[in-house]
Amino acid sequence: MGYSTIAPDVWEPGFENDPDSMLSSDQCVIRGRHFFVRGLIEIPVIGSEDVFSWGVWVSLSKDNFARALELWNAEGREAEKPYFGWLSTELALYPESTTNLKTNAHTRPVGTRPFIELEPTDHPLAVEQRNGITHARVREIATAVLHPG
Repeated sequence: MGYSTIAPDVWEPGFENDPDSMLSSDQCVIRGRHFFVRGLIEIPVIGSEDVFSWGVWVSLSKDNFARALELWNAEGREAEKPYFGWLSTELALYPESTTNLKTNAHTRPVGTRPFIELEPTDHPLAVEQRNGITHARVREIATAVLHPG
């Protein structure tokens, strides 16, 4: 139950030919200067055991990205402290921009994408992550994503 983007908002198709850029399903480097990992903003669904997830990209510092790569396939990596980052995915169905919200990327066991924790602000996405959403809100999101316009 969720939706995902394939690249950070700043990725452009022309970067595919740049030797200092790369995009995989979980990592992205742009011009050897900007570093991103893909993770999940998980939102509890009120009154159920369900969780709604936004698959998003978060920018990391060069050092934190290098550390994340170093531990990418390491057992026990979930013990790593969270990495600070900036949300690099615009979720247009929110009334305020989601780009550049402050986050912490929490590494989880190998094979599981990082949990993206938003700074606890009054931004609607952060409020939803803290308080949860209803099944009606999940349907509203599905309609907006699957039938835009």
